[in-house]
Amino acid sequence: MVRKRPISTIMTHQVISLNIDDTLEKAKHLFKIHNIRHIPVVSRDALLGIISYTDLLRINFDDAFEEKGDTREAMVDNLLTIGQVMTRKIVSVNTSNTIKEVAEIFKKQPFHALPVVDDNKLVGIVTTTDLINYLLNKF
Repeated sequence: MVRKRPISTIMTHQVISLNIDDTLEKAKHLFKIHNIRHIPVVSRDALLGIISYTDLLRINFDDAFEEKGDTREAMVDNLLTIGQVMTRKIVSVNTSNTIKEVAEIFKKQPFHALPVVDDNKLVGIVTTTDLINYLLNKF
């Protein structure tokens, strides 16, 4: 039955991730070149947190101004670390969770991405976009 289908069938397996020591500038670059909105933060393969594009927008005010190339953004990027900006309280799922279970989590929570972790190792990420694409393909 479709409801019992594991999340591993729709999750992203090739996860773009950051290390806690990486810079906010690197995070911005990864968001831009990969056209993604969520990046797990790992130490080796262990999940430590997650950073979203929205997290970066909250701390960078330059996007609200016309002038680009101002040093304010660079100052903010150098003052804060990935560890200070990332979300540490993470809800995650594992590959055996069903698509229905993941949809129920998204329904109850304000976030749009769930890291997929097996045996304390990051193995994927599933987003509301993945879920919507899956549902659209069913019609």
